[in-house]
Amino acid sequence: VTGREHKSGKTVLRLENEMKQIAVIPARSGSKGLKDKNIKVLNGKPMMAYTIEAALNSKLFDCVHVSTDSAQYASIAKQYGADVPFLRDKELADSKASTWDALRDVIQKYKEAGREFDAVTLLQPTSPLRSAADIREAHCIFQEKNADSVVSVCQMEHPIQICNTLGENGSLYQFLDSNRIGARQDQAVYYRINGAIYILKLWMLLEKENIYNKNSYAYIMSKAHSVDIDDYLDFKLAEILAKENF
Repeated sequence: VTGREHKSGKTVLRLENEMKQIAVIPARSGSKGLKDKNIKVLNGKPMMAYTIEAALNSKLFDCVHVSTDSAQYASIAKQYGADVPFLRDKELADSKASTWDALRDVIQKYKEAGREFDAVTLLQPTSPLRSAADIREAHCIFQEKNADSVVSVCQMEHPIQICNTLGENGSLYQFLDSNRIGARQDQAVYYRINGAIYILKLWMLLEKENIYNKNSYAYIMSKAHSVDIDDYLDFKLAEILAKENF
């Protein structure tokens, strides 16, 4: 909002031009890999609470909305300060439903209620170690570059040169290309989408399926903050790291 400053290390973000921003946290019920993972208690708090608190503490948003199909999830989200004036429609809560379609529905429903936004930030609750500082720093890039989108990434855990698909019957024939394998320090650095932060100008959400264009930029996050919880092993790793970081 006009005149407000956000400090993250040496970076200062000043939003000179008023831009209405909404953070949307998608938290449907019924996850299969880890039952009810979005509200599973992580070191004393439901997992989604970490993302709600990070969004609120960033002080960037006019609205922090949790998109859920569950009245139970909505009640928990409200306890931690999120806005949940409506539940997600059932057809948008299926495991095959698109998160982007759910976001478009959120924007439309707020518009019908008289609230409109210029940009939307998607914050997945399965990335509980992403901090308010991470969100602010990603928004610094969004503002400074006048980007259409900013997406968080982290460095790949293993060199891409030692990765490949397996052949028929598990064959390793031509699995590695000896010409591509050299000293580790000489190999190019590869990054992966970590799923923690997606910032989009509203027109891009409404009109585009591909959010990666010439005016899209990366926000590089640490590996420690990039844990994306999909199964029990991910959850246990997040527990250990959360005790050190929070």
